[in-house]
Amino acid sequence: MDLVKWNRDVMDPFKELDRIQDEINRLFDFPRLIETEGIFDRTFSPAVDVVEHADDYTVICDLPGVDPKDLQVSVEGDVLTIKGEKKYETKEKDAKYYRNELFEGSFQRTLSLPYGVDADKVDARLKDGVLTIVLPKKEEVKPKQIEIKTK
Repeated sequence: MDLVKWNRDVMDPFKELDRIQDEINRLFDFPRLIETEGIFDRTFSPAVDVVEHADDYTVICDLPGVDPKDLQVSVEGDVLTIKGEKKYETKEKDAKYYRNELFEGSFQRTLSLPYGVDADKVDARLKDGVLTIVLPKKEEVKPKQIEIKTK
């Protein structure tokens, strides 16, 4: 058995992959430049950090480009829901995008909360694309210092 030196001019594996992709696209009638609609829809779930302090839990959520009027925060029982929509006003309708990776559309993030959150005192603020939600603990679940008495 002889070793044959690979000659890129004769056979390019990347061209072969492109050819196979074109065949699959033609078979299923997909366009070559795939839009973000239909079978290739992406879902968006914003990243969050949940931090516990002595008096509260703080949820920090990255939401760049989201308008505060398009955002809803709710607490029901032990569930925190962050719901909203990110819109792009500057997207060109007649342009052909070669990459379309920025998210646009509705999203929802639901988090289970620990027992003892005072839902009536929740505070939510959006600044520079970062949503900060402070969920105060109820008094009965806060750690208590017990004084030790001496005789």
